[in-house]
Amino acid sequence: MSDFDFLVLSLRADAEMQLGLYPRGDQPAEVQLPMARKMIDLLAMLQEKTKGNLSLEEQRNLDNSVTELRFRYLQAFEAEGKKAAEAAKAAEAPANG
Repeated sequence: MSDFDFLVLSLRADAEMQLGLYPRGDQPAEVQLPMARKMIDLLAMLQEKTKGNLSLEEQRNLDNSVTELRFRYLQAFEAEGKKAAEAAKAAEAPANG
């Protein structure tokens, strides 16, 4: 594994952690969408700045990481939106009852 691949995998793991994909023991994973977005944007910037200067394997690793993380970000964003809507609905229910 090259140093570049290690960098990409490190940034990807950090983004995945911020997306709540790694629970800690019996605690639910904490989702930090703004930090996850920063990691994904950083990888996308790296993708743009290194275009044409990477080996095929390095480019694939980076491209796949950015694509997958963007997809997972959308999933986490939607899940957090649903949680917020359910919490608002639950908070409203006693007031109406």
